[in-house]
Amino acid sequence: MTTATTRPADRRISPVFVGILAVTAVTGWATWTGFAAQPGLAVFLFVTAAWVVSLCLHEYAHARTALHGGDISIGAKGYLTLNPLKYTHALLSIVLPVVFVIMGGIGLPGGAVFIERGRIRGRWRHSLISAAGPLTNVLFAIVCTAPFWLHAVDGVPLGFRYALAFLALLQVTAAILNFLPVPGLDGYGVIEPWLPYGVKRQVEPFAPFGLLLVFALLWVPSVNAVFFDVVDVVLRGLGIDLRDWYCGQELYRFWLGTNELCAVSP
Repeated sequence: MTTATTRPADRRISPVFVGILAVTAVTGWATWTGFAAQPGLAVFLFVTAAWVVSLCLHEYAHARTALHGGDISIGAKGYLTLNPLKYTHALLSIVLPVVFVIMGGIGLPGGAVFIERGRIRGRWRHSLISAAGPLTNVLFAIVCTAPFWLHAVDGVPLGFRYALAFLALLQVTAAILNFLPVPGLDGYGVIEPWLPYGVKRQVEPFAPFGLLLVFALLWVPSVNAVFFDVVDVVLRGLGIDLRDWYCGQELYRFWLGTNELCAVSP
């Protein structure tokens, strides 16, 4: 098996990731119990930590799929340890996504594991490697929204309910953006192996600017409105209404003040 070529140390979960999980658990508990004096601060820390966990899992999915696809160099690069500090561009995969969440509540696609594509044979394998990351966001969104579509939110503290809804929003936006067939995003990576060689050569120079183009378009009010209408439709299908994720975002950005409609204290 391909995994036999990786050392046990290459697959050992990093203490850094364990620490992020611990922060997620503690702040999730604080959000649920209302332990924190400032509910918004607890929501901010919980959602941010959980978002970083999802980013690590996104990159891990790319790496693990690449390993099984034939790139045995993945283990030595540290990608299987879930340590975000091992990524090729930690700024792109961790820092910028968190900044964009703080600024606008959008799940920025990451993408900073270097895969040696020349080691991988077969177009389907290349497509699956690209799809693995955003599919992880889809799975994360389903887990976050499970209490909603299972109609099991009765009794769930409002702060925790709103936090889950906002976290689900981030996963849905990340999945949608990642699946766009734009050079530089995973969606293009899915279809690229099936494109004619000439087309790929013409598109290649634009890959570094694909993500910038997408976010420039999202600053256009009409495009932004359509995008979030699509996101809202998906979230409603998963049982989350506008108030849930809106209040989650309000609590998350607690330094701006919280709408009275989103109060979680009795």
